[in-house]
Amino acid sequence: MASGSIQYKTEEEIDLIRASALVLAKAHGEVASMVKEGVTTRQLDKRAEEFIRDHGGVPSFKGYNKFPFSLCLSPNSVVVHGFATDEPLKSGDILSVDCGVFLNGFHSDSAYTYPIGEVAPEVLTLLRETKASLYKGIEQAVSGNRVGDISYAIQNHVAPLGYGVVRELVGHGVGAKLHEKPEVPNYGKRGSGPLLQTGLVLAIEPMVNLGKKDVVQEADGWTIRTKDRKPSAHFEHTVVVRKDKAEILTSFEYIEKALQQ
Repeated sequence: MASGSIQYKTEEEIDLIRASALVLAKAHGEVASMVKEGVTTRQLDKRAEEFIRDHGGVPSFKGYNKFPFSLCLSPNSVVVHGFATDEPLKSGDILSVDCGVFLNGFHSDSAYTYPIGEVAPEVLTLLRETKASLYKGIEQAVSGNRVGDISYAIQNHVAPLGYGVVRELVGHGVGAKLHEKPEVPNYGKRGSGPLLQTGLVLAIEPMVNLGKKDVVQEADGWTIRTKDRKPSAHFEHTVVVRKDKAEILTSFEYIEKALQQ
């Protein structure tokens, strides 16, 4: 059902998104098993697309507004929407991998940022705290709260650490379309924004910079980079608003298993 332009999902529709999210989680696991020094992001993109299509899905990003790849692959100071390249990953890099799957008529969306080899301690801390802020935001995705409660929880976790919270890019509703209402900023005031109700499916995705919040778009029309060229981290889950506790539909389980091997 719809309330204004916000689409609330039935339990049957949530089941379909959950199935999409499982393929997505496993595709992330495939990528995670390959992320290391010497691998190119083009190799990661190819593997993700093969896995998604082999499991009956379609990469949500490929062809979206003419985006040419299945993954957004964003190293170091690239915040989001980075292109796959033939440049090998090297020790000290970080890499954000953002992926979406369209299956059964519904999208799912998630992202994870990896350290490659020996990464500076301050950058590892950025990754850890950005990931933690994702779960702080998810804790607020319960019926009766407002979007601003999610936004505030994320900002309130990372801003006191001196990090910059990206303003121009936000989380969003997700469902039959990859981007639906409402927008979910990673900064804001408690009690502000649209009311959250059971059945609202959201992609919550903090994008947090080691330096200042300012970003620039590169000439390709897609790649978003930090203006000060300092590293940026990005973590994302697709979740459904519930009465007492948000349900996370995507999973980092397969990523974490791959990283332990």
